[in-house]
Amino acid sequence: MSAAVPSPAGALDSPDELTQLPILSGSPPSETPSSPSSIKQDPLKETSSSSEKVDVSDPTYVPPEGSSDGESVRSKFDADPVIRNGRDVSDILISDRDDGDACFTFRSITLGLVGAAFQAVLTQIYRFKPTEVTITGTFLAIIIYVIGTAWARFLPTKKGLESKFGQRLPGWLLTAVHFVNPGPFGLKEHAIASITASSASNGAHSSDVFGTQKLFYPEIPVTTTTAILSVLSIGLFGYGLAGIFRPIIVYPAEMVYWGTLPLVDLFQAFHWDKSFSTKRVKMFWYSFAGMGIYEIFPSYIFPTLNSFSIPCLASRHATGKVAQTLTNIFGGAQSNEGLGLLSLSLDWQYITSTQLSLPLIQQANSWIGYAICTVAMLAIYYGNVWNAKQFPFMSTSIFADNGKKYNQSAVFVHGILDRQQLERVGYPNVTGTYAWGMLIRNAAIGALVAHVVLFWGKDVLKSLRQARDKSQPDRHYQAMRKYKEAPHWWYLILLAISFVFGLIVVLTQQTTLTWYSYIISLLLGTIVAPFSGVLYALLGNGISTNNLTKMIGGIVSPGRPLANLYFYAWSHSTIAQVINLSNDLKMGQYLKIPPRSMFITQVIGTVFGAFLNYAIASTIISSKFALLHTNTGSYVWSGAYYQSLNVSAVTWSMAKYMYGPGTVYFVIPMAVLIGIGAVVVHWTFTRFVPRIGRFETKDLVLPTVFLYSAWMTSGQNCVILTTVLVGLISQAWIRTRYPRWFKEYNYILGAGWDGGSLLVIFILSFAVFGAAGKERPFPTWAGNPDGFPDYCPDPSA
Repeated sequence: MSAAVPSPAGALDSPDELTQLPILSGSPPSETPSSPSSIKQDPLKETSSSSEKVDVSDPTYVPPEGSSDGESVRSKFDADPVIRNGRDVSDILISDRDDGDACFTFRSITLGLVGAAFQAVLTQIYRFKPTEVTITGTFLAIIIYVIGTAWARFLPTKKGLESKFGQRLPGWLLTAVHFVNPGPFGLKEHAIASITASSASNGAHSSDVFGTQKLFYPEIPVTTTTAILSVLSIGLFGYGLAGIFRPIIVYPAEMVYWGTLPLVDLFQAFHWDKSFSTKRVKMFWYSFAGMGIYEIFPSYIFPTLNSFSIPCLASRHATGKVAQTLTNIFGGAQSNEGLGLLSLSLDWQYITSTQLSLPLIQQANSWIGYAICTVAMLAIYYGNVWNAKQFPFMSTSIFADNGKKYNQSAVFVHGILDRQQLERVGYPNVTGTYAWGMLIRNAAIGALVAHVVLFWGKDVLKSLRQARDKSQPDRHYQAMRKYKEAPHWWYLILLAISFVFGLIVVLTQQTTLTWYSYIISLLLGTIVAPFSGVLYALLGNGISTNNLTKMIGGIVSPGRPLANLYFYAWSHSTIAQVINLSNDLKMGQYLKIPPRSMFITQVIGTVFGAFLNYAIASTIISSKFALLHTNTGSYVWSGAYYQSLNVSAVTWSMAKYMYGPGTVYFVIPMAVLIGIGAVVVHWTFTRFVPRIGRFETKDLVLPTVFLYSAWMTSGQNCVILTTVLVGLISQAWIRTRYPRWFKEYNYILGAGWDGGSLLVIFILSFAVFGAAGKERPFPTWAGNPDGFPDYCPDPSA
């Protein structure tokens, strides 16, 4: 379900020690750089004894001779082992217990479809929020648990009727009662219902193109045939690829999918070992209720809590250029307001449990990216690179040479570029900071491919051989071998069906996409998906591939922005589907859900959710059409996400004129090669300089650094500093010093806070935020000012 904790200690220099992901946090203070525990192994590498089970949680456990003093396995603050890597997650954190309980029941599917409706609505709502948030599924898992347990307790059961009426009831009635209520609500039923619901969120990717088309190309209507067949094609093609790539991005222990750990922990706490779980379950409900009550304040009553900025509070009466500069640097409460430097956010709906889950190596690389992004954006704007001062500091819109909004409808007739009108109106421009974002995201794509090949390529091939021989040593994979596998040909059939559906759309509907461009888009998604999947599974973040897909789309479909959007849908959206659905497949492996039940569950959820996403997007666009076209929107609604999709589609459709040799933006497509070159240099450097002080040079993950170097170029940035602090507290302090508390409460606490905040946001979205049509804003007061909620001066006022 949607999303991402290695310790500062390195892997032990012993063939019997558990393997570990590379990390950036160095060693504990008591270790020296020369300690054997600082010698790490490749992230996917298996040791010769990885199949042997070593209970490092046993207080009597003593590390093998020569491995180290045990500091890297145990915290010096308590007796429990520190969770450091994927192997530790598999062997220590996640139990391989399998009760063999039923999973695919009438109750689980019914609850899954009900949950899918909620999940689709929530996911689509966040597409129109100032900050896009990945819905983790915690909220739905809670609701499903409550309804499922009530269902089991209050509806009659076959056993209960037999004990009360004996043999007086007909057999068909008892069979029907058992079908409706088979007894206690088990973990696997709970998981199946939750995964069905989470699969529904994947439909948001399918509906992206329709939302953008409705906003910016209203003259080309989205027909029912286009919507239905495209949704099925995009969703099912992504799932087909996820099944094909299972051996390398799901089966190995190192493929953790860190963001799903709070939910796995939640399932186990609710259903297993009541004597152990009592405190954890109480912790969950206390955190759920507390955050639910609190979230009303930052999201509705007291929005300033979402972005508390001392510099802005101290200079709220500034005007002119001073006000503009202050807002550019310190503003961040609304989309595209500013960098949000030094702002603190106390709104959990934007913080989320992600930083409680992502491994420290990922977070450390992201911090480097944030720093680069801050310096680069300020240097580009105030250095007037790409004529940046002619346009806003941050924006996802396109502009004419005079700084006004570009009239794209004047140069595109029915979605196709009119060359004569283009020469009359002029070429569009993007802000300097947005151009930087496109450049560095392209660099991230090149870096992704090069990094996976050079640093992890041998281990990926080894995982393929292990899958073929069924020798993958992960204990969860081995425990799943008792169940019939969903064969590859099932997934191949999905690929064939989805291909035909998409081809029908392209050949018969007004997509402006040619059949050969459609095929290229699918090939591109198929090639990039496993690379992005490996990075996401290992570290908890993938790479934004939308710029690459739109760049290629602009080359194969020049002058056709709408075609570019559909090209994006069948390439980038397919990649996103692969990652999200693989995440759910990993959860199925953790919880021992039979693969064939998983297959049916995910297909149902993906298809059902896609149509709901389309309906919700259409409703919000109809009611907020004008607001979604503005640059900053409001602190509740924003069209920045769809504006960004449209800007990329429009500009890349004119790739020859905007990004070709000799143009001002030529460096942007070339950044793919820059990213590849940077990783090649880095990889070569690690051969000669494996360590610098306490850190291994291979711990630098350039795809992640580049990704976060573009993270702040659009959207709401006030949450950045808070996420860094949360990550430091959880992963650098609690995990290493109090591993027992971390293991028992870290993920369950995050799940409770996520669930409480999402429940409130769901209610408020329809009650007061206008998702149902009528908006009811909270009265203006000091905590809800008339202007930017962080009190940064509004230069336009």
